[in-house]
Amino acid sequence: MGKLIELRLRELLNERDIGQKTLAEMTGLTERTISELCNNKVKRYPKEAIEKIADALEINEISQIITIKESDSI
Repeated sequence: MGKLIELRLRELLNERDIGQKTLAEMTGLTERTISELCNNKVKRYPKEAIEKIADALEINEISQIITIKESDSI
C-alpha cells in the first residue's frame, strides 16, 4: 500500500458551518476550485489556494488541513 494525501477541506467547512460558496467569497477563489479541493479531485494542490484557505479559516498548522492516509490501492 502507498500513501495518499487528502485535503480535509470538506470536514473543516462542516465543522465551521461554512458553505463552499461562502469560502469562495472569503478567499477570492472560484467555486469550482473550492469544489475540486473539497472533493480531492486535484492532482496538485495550488500553494496560493491553500494559503488563502488557511488564512480565511485561521489555520496555523498544515496538519489541520492536509492529512496523509494509507491508500487502498498501489
